[in-house]
Amino acid sequence: MTRIAVLGCGRIGQMHATIIAGHPRASLAAVYDVHAPSAQKAADAHGVSAAGNPGEIFNDGDINAVLIATATETHADYIEMAVAAGKPVLCEKPIDLSLDRVNRCAEAIKGSDVPIQLGFNRRFDPGHRAARDAMRAGDIGDLHQVIITSRDPEMPPRSYYEVAGGLFRDMTIHDFDLARFMLDDEPVEVVAVGDRLIDPALMNELDDHDSAMIIMRTADGKQCHINNSRTAGYGYDQRVELLGRDGMVQSDNRKPHEIKRFSKTATEVAEPYLNFFIERYHEAFMAEIAAFVDAIETDAAPEVGFEDGRKALILAEAAYRSIAEKRIVRIDEIG
Repeated sequence: MTRIAVLGCGRIGQMHATIIAGHPRASLAAVYDVHAPSAQKAADAHGVSAAGNPGEIFNDGDINAVLIATATETHADYIEMAVAAGKPVLCEKPIDLSLDRVNRCAEAIKGSDVPIQLGFNRRFDPGHRAARDAMRAGDIGDLHQVIITSRDPEMPPRSYYEVAGGLFRDMTIHDFDLARFMLDDEPVEVVAVGDRLIDPALMNELDDHDSAMIIMRTADGKQCHINNSRTAGYGYDQRVELLGRDGMVQSDNRKPHEIKRFSKTATEVAEPYLNFFIERYHEAFMAEIAAFVDAIETDAAPEVGFEDGRKALILAEAAYRSIAEKRIVRIDEIG
């Protein structure tokens, strides 16, 4: 039984703790949060102890692994601490908002064989993975284009924006990783546009964007289009489309059920999409934890690791440079 501790007991940390506690080959060992009441809430829910500080977790020989769901600025520090303690780690994205800090973290852990998994859960979504599997099996012939739609149901609060690090490092970074996963190749060029269409006053004040489109190209010409919006009035919109020479596959949105109603005034009336990321990607989060446990038990490198997190941040930085300089940016221009 793999004993996993969770650092960070906010909304996503609480969810991870629940999934770990219910996993047949893992158990929740302990929790920690800088906000003690949040840690105690998770501890009470699962009958485990709430650590008084991170060191208690990293120094506990009975804890086999850690899951990091703390504030972004602590991720790199905790990854380094986990590696130093020899504990496999699953860390939520991004590794850090600064590519320089990520590179220094990479240098600090270089040579270690401690498994490090990044929390790019969308790779594990059953529909998204089935689409990629179909492409790799040749069902659509040679891949030409990947289209990723990712739109939030509503704007997050101001307090969220103040620490998120910008649309591309916070929201689109999931799509950058998913693009690499679907393309099965590395983008070499990026061009992006970002705008302030939903709340221009707030976005201007925070120097952020609430709407964006990004186009990327691989060395052999495969194309990827990512479109993001912080508000979709009809719900949480998460779709992927793969176009090949011989056909197309789509991974569509999820609803509570597939009943459709027909009447004199409307046809094919269906339930709204699952409201937000925890509901929409619940199966993906469960599969992500299962993959982490598998990597620990088999002493294997996780499918999505530290370098995947670094490469996704490089794509984000390239997109920001494209907006700032109004041009196509080559990935090898980024540090």
